[in-house]
Amino acid sequence: MFSFVKKKPLFLIQWQKISRKFLPVLLSLVFTLVVSSQSISSVTKTTEILWDTYGVPHIYGNNPQNAFQAFGWAQMQSHGNLLLRLYGQARGKAAEYWGQDYLESDQWVLTMGVPKRADAWYTAQSPAFRNYLQAFANGINNYAKKYPDLIDNEVKVVLPITPQDVLAHLQRVMLFTFVVDPGQVANIHRTQPAPGSNGWAIAPKRSASGKAMLLANPHLPWGDLFLWYEAQITAPGIDAYGATLVGIPVLAIAFNDNLGWTHTVNTHDGWDAYELKLQQDGYLFDNKVRPFETTNFPLKIKQKDDSFKEQIFTVKSSIHGPVVSAKEGKALALRVVGQNSPGILEQWWNMASAKNFTQFQKALQRLQIPMFTVMYADREGHIMHLFNGLVPVRQQGDFAYWQNIIPGDTSKTLWTKTHPYRDLPRVIDPPSGWLQNANDPPWTTTFPVAIKAENYPPYMAPRWPMDFRAQSSAKMLAEDDSISLEEMITYKHSTRMELAERILDDLIPAAQKQENPLARRAAEVLSKWDRQANANSRGAVLFNAWVDNLDLSTLFSTPWNEKSPLTTPDGLANSESAIKALVDAATKIEQNYGTLDIPWGEVFRLRSGNLDLPANGGDGGKGIFRTVYFAPTDNGRFQAVNGDSFVAAVEFSQPVKAKTLTSYGNATQPNSPHIGDQLPLFARQELRPVWRTRKEITAHLEARTIF
Repeated sequence: MFSFVKKKPLFLIQWQKISRKFLPVLLSLVFTLVVSSQSISSVTKTTEILWDTYGVPHIYGNNPQNAFQAFGWAQMQSHGNLLLRLYGQARGKAAEYWGQDYLESDQWVLTMGVPKRADAWYTAQSPAFRNYLQAFANGINNYAKKYPDLIDNEVKVVLPITPQDVLAHLQRVMLFTFVVDPGQVANIHRTQPAPGSNGWAIAPKRSASGKAMLLANPHLPWGDLFLWYEAQITAPGIDAYGATLVGIPVLAIAFNDNLGWTHTVNTHDGWDAYELKLQQDGYLFDNKVRPFETTNFPLKIKQKDDSFKEQIFTVKSSIHGPVVSAKEGKALALRVVGQNSPGILEQWWNMASAKNFTQFQKALQRLQIPMFTVMYADREGHIMHLFNGLVPVRQQGDFAYWQNIIPGDTSKTLWTKTHPYRDLPRVIDPPSGWLQNANDPPWTTTFPVAIKAENYPPYMAPRWPMDFRAQSSAKMLAEDDSISLEEMITYKHSTRMELAERILDDLIPAAQKQENPLARRAAEVLSKWDRQANANSRGAVLFNAWVDNLDLSTLFSTPWNEKSPLTTPDGLANSESAIKALVDAATKIEQNYGTLDIPWGEVFRLRSGNLDLPANGGDGGKGIFRTVYFAPTDNGRFQAVNGDSFVAAVEFSQPVKAKTLTSYGNATQPNSPHIGDQLPLFARQELRPVWRTRKEITAHLEARTIF
C-alpha cells in the first residue's frame, strides 16, 4: 500500500518559517493598532475644533503645532476678554492700559522680574516647543483679527500676544500666585487660606469594576486667573482630555486612554522672607556689607481723562532675591523656587502624551512643575501619590521654623539647591488600595501609613493635625471595600459635616438642659438636622453660624492624635461657652431669617446672570468634602464664589468611562450661552458625561471651526 503525502509549495514553507519568527512582532503591532485606533482615526488632514453643547472644544490637529494654534483660538472664543487682561497684567503694564487700580499688580510683577524672565524662558524652550508657543499666540491673534467686534475695546491694547506673554502669565500664576501669593507676603505669618483641592486614586482591588479610578477636584476662586478651561486635545502623539487655567496652553489636569492625573495644592513651602540688616546703603551678609542690585522701571499710569502719569519704580535685590519692604534699618527680601524652571509647559505636555507609567514618571522626573501633589491612576492598575515640588535643601529647622521671617545676614540660612525627584515623598500601589489628598501633608494619604514623616527632613512637610475634610475623605475610602464609578461620584458630592459628627452628641444634651428656651429650641433643630449641607438641610445654617463664632483650637476635650487620625479631635471642652455661642448664633439666625431651621439652600445660593439656585456644600474646614465658599450678597444671603470648580471622575476601563463638570461653565465672553450653564447640574449634584469619540462629539455638536 502506498501512502500519499502532499508536498507544500516552497513559498508556503518559507512563509511559515517567517511567520513563526515574526508572529510575536505581528501580534504586538496588531495590538498597538487596536489600542491606538481612536487616536489614529482622529488624525485629520485639516485642523478643526468640534464644539460640544457645553462649549467644550475638542481640538483635532493634523500636527501638534496646529493643535496649539487651535487651542489659542478656542481660549479666545471662550475667554477672550479675560485672557487679554491676564496677559496685560503679566507684562507689568496693566496700569498703563487700565489705570491706577492695577498699579499694585504691576509693581508685584516687576518686583518679581517676570517680563525679563519670560524672555529667558522663551530662549530656553526646545525648538519644537518654541514653535508650539508661537502657534498658540498666533491662534489668539488670528481670532482677534477675524472677530474684533467680539472683544472689548479696552483689552485690545494688549494685542498682539507673543509667546513671551504666555510664559510671563505662566510665571505669574505658578510662581507668584500659587507658590507665593502677594497677600501672603504682606502677612508673612501666612494666616490666609490657600487654594484647595481633593484628589483620589483607587486601585483595582478596591474598585467594583476591577479597574483603577481617579477623582480630580480642585477648589479655586470662581474667576480671574484661577478659572478652569475644559478641553480635549488630539494630534499625532496625544489624545488627552482635561482642563487648564485660562491662558495656559497645555492641559494641567488630564487623562487619556491609558492614564491620568490630578493636582492638589500641597503643603509645599517654596519661598522664604529674609530679614536684612541695612548698613552703608547695603546689607550685612556673613559680616560683610554687600551692595544691592538696583533696577529702575518706568511706569505709566492711565488717568481717568486718558492722560498718563509717569513715575520710576525702583527694585532693589539682595543675594536672596528682591526686596519687598524696607523700614527702620531693616528690609525683607523674598526668595522663591522655580525661577530657573522654564520647562513647566513641556512637562505637562509630556505627562498628557505618556502611554504608560514608565513614560509618565520620566516626565515627572524633569521636576519643572514647582509645586502640587500629583495623584495618578492608569489602565494597568497602578496608583501613585507624589508630593511634587521644588523643595529647598535647608541646613536647619523644621517646617514651622521656615514659616517665619528668616535671618538674612548669614549664609547658613540661604538655600541654593532643591531636592531631586528621588528625595520627594511618594507611594506607589499601597497595600490599602487607595490614596487621597485634601491638602493635608503626604503622611496621611492612606492608612496604614505608607509615607513616614520620620524618613524625610523635618522641613519637607508639616506634621500638623489632619483637618476634618481630609479625615472625611480618608474615611469614605477606608470604609468601602468595593467602590463603583457612580459611588465615587456620590462620595464626591458628600456634604456631611465631619465636625458635626464630633461635637453634636455633646452639644445637644448640654443645650437641652438649659433654662434658656432659645437654647432648647436650638438643640431641637440640631437634633433633627441630617448633619449635611444639602439644599434642603434644616439646621445646617444654625450650626454653621455657631461654628463661625468659635475658636476651634479650644473647642475639643480630646485633641487630635497622630495615632487616632480619623477619630480625633473629639468631645466638647467647655459646654458653658459653647452654649453661649449657640444662643448668640440662634438669636442672629432668627432675626435674619425668621426661623432657626431655614433650609441651607435658601441662604446659600448659586448665581450667574438670571440664574439663582439653591446651593449645596460648604466650608471644607468644617469637614465638608463638597467644598464651596460663599460671599455675602443681599438680604443676608450668600453667593458661591470659590470651591468646587472643575471635577473629573475617571474609570480606566476599555473604553475609559468619565464624567466631568466645570461648575461655572466653560466661557466668560459676553453673550456666550455657556456662562453658568452647568450650575443647574451643580445644584443637582450631577456630573456630565465626557464625550471623547468623534461619534459622541458629533452627536452633541454645537459648532465646528475648520482651519
